[in-house]
Amino acid sequence: MQNPGTAQLDVYSDVICPWCYIGKRHMQVALGQLAADGHAFQVGWRPFQLNPDMPPEGVSRDEYRQAKFGSLERSRELDAQVSSAAAAAGLQIRFDRMHRTPNTLDAHRLIQFAAEHRRQDEIVDGLFAAYFVEGRDIGDRATLTDIAASAGLDPAVVAAFLDADRLAAEIQAEDAAVRAAGLTGVPTFVLERHVLFSGAVPPDAFAEALLKAQRVIANEAA
Repeated sequence: MQNPGTAQLDVYSDVICPWCYIGKRHMQVALGQLAADGHAFQVGWRPFQLNPDMPPEGVSRDEYRQAKFGSLERSRELDAQVSSAAAAAGLQIRFDRMHRTPNTLDAHRLIQFAAEHRRQDEIVDGLFAAYFVEGRDIGDRATLTDIAASAGLDPAVVAAFLDADRLAAEIQAEDAAVRAAGLTGVPTFVLERHVLFSGAVPPDAFAEALLKAQRVIANEAA
């Protein structure tokens, strides 16, 4: 339950998006700065699939990147740029360990399941670390169950949830709805149902945008 005076900050993201990984770190730094001044936010993670038509088993990452960017050389140039941005944020990305681009529907289902158990942030962190640092296949249900267990969830309950395909239709419907509303990229940050911005905005600019948006929303409600 959200505490009085706590603003709702929702993040549309995909767990295979490196800018979402970096954006989460920037957000954490910004929220820490604002918390020191008495500003409180409750973060919720919302689904967006970069590849909604990805086969359930995923595909070879090299094959996917070559098709998307025209060549592996161009893909590696872009990976180097992302690695540099991640390092500047204090994060590591091990592209050399990443061999498959997964379908992320089950990962999004797990994130929403975790919200019911107040473990959403821990699950998102676990998914990012598993994919970007450990190079694990986060489209694999056994892998997802292991990540959930590390975040404090009952692995048997999680395995049963995944096998039942619960929340799949709801997540696909929300993904389609936000695309229809004009969302085209992630991470996208939404404060009290007001879209703020998309992208891995640096912490200081992030904090400034949040405060400005809060003032605007307060004036609208007055």
